[in-house]
Amino acid sequence: MTSERLRLFVAVDIPADLLEGLNASLASLRARPEVTSARWTTAANQHVTLKFLGWVDTEAVDPVATALALVASSHQPSTITLAGLGAFPSERRARVLWAGLDDPAGLLKALASGLEAALAPLGFGVEKRDFTPHLTLARFKPPASLAGVLSEERGVAPARFDVDHLVLYRSQLHPKGASYEVLGTIPLGAPSKGQEAAH
Repeated sequence: MTSERLRLFVAVDIPADLLEGLNASLASLRARPEVTSARWTTAANQHVTLKFLGWVDTEAVDPVATALALVASSHQPSTITLAGLGAFPSERRARVLWAGLDDPAGLLKALASGLEAALAPLGFGVEKRDFTPHLTLARFKPPASLAGVLSEERGVAPARFDVDHLVLYRSQLHPKGASYEVLGTIPLGAPSKGQEAAH
């Protein structure tokens, strides 16, 4: 009897009201001919992904959750600012349109690095690309030229929010796209005495 496999990723949530305001501010950008081929991410599916785990056997979920708790306990909550627009890999050949994240304390990069280290012993591959904190707004296939477009858009007003927990998500693929289910939330905070002794 084979165990069920779940498609998982670890993310940080952004408050729903902030996402609604962000998406409303993109109305003028959505109307531009340069982005007619975009597949926009719905607000309900917008998260800051820290680590994509891929397919995971159900019996491995508890060890993953333990690793996440260890990482979360080692970091304090911090305030992040959503600001600016950009594209991967470049504006001239955009595959992904994103909103930037100003993270003066470096929390998101630290969490991503901590997750890489904590999950590697469980068999998860280490991401070779540098982690760039961002919120995916849309994808283009084939790539689109957004050269000069984003600099003309002023609709994304800076918005601050607190990051105080990690979320373990299950991604379920459907013909019309993916849906996400929360499997667990792990608060950030000071290590327990037992964890302090281990450091």
